[in-house]
Amino acid sequence: MSDRAPRLAGRCLPVRHFGSVDVFLEAIERSHPGDVLIVDNQGRTDESCVGDLVALEAKAAGLSGIAIWGLHRDTRDLRDIGLPVFSLGALPAGPKRLDERRRNTFSSAEFGEHTIRTRDTAFGDEDGLIFVQEDRANEVLMHALQIRDVERSQASRIRLGTTLRDQVDFSAYVQARRSDPQLTLREHLRRVGGTVEV
Repeated sequence: MSDRAPRLAGRCLPVRHFGSVDVFLEAIERSHPGDVLIVDNQGRTDESCVGDLVALEAKAAGLSGIAIWGLHRDTRDLRDIGLPVFSLGALPAGPKRLDERRRNTFSSAEFGEHTIRTRDTAFGDEDGLIFVQEDRANEVLMHALQIRDVERSQASRIRLGTTLRDQVDFSAYVQARRSDPQLTLREHLRRVGGTVEV
């Protein structure tokens, strides 16, 4: 929610919301600098669960950001605070419920189809969030850097006049598909050493 593109990276600090901010304060009490508060509000769109006070508290504790499977509020204040906040959107109304806490309140959080645990790492930028298991974080980062380097090179060559179609020999791919309809662009790109998100 900052004016610049929000970016975050850090160890996940999951918490399940049941209608009261005390779970966020308790999670922050357990946090380490650089953690990302992962809030499971069940993807609800009838209430917001994080506002300026929680964001200020998270920033004061040295957290690197907040990711909410649900909605936030106080958008202008969140921008001023400058802590990256990712959510499904904004709604001014906070919760009117207070559900019973469960035993797994701080051990995991659901985020869409994913179950996030404290051993996971979150990465976020203007395109969204990804979650990676801790033991695979370095592998994923190395792969992402390789893709970035190839795509930057491809973009530079396009600017200099060599189309992407020429770089990846797209006409050869189209011709090869005539004899092998099962051939995918992804397979062709592996053969020619190119990359494009497909």
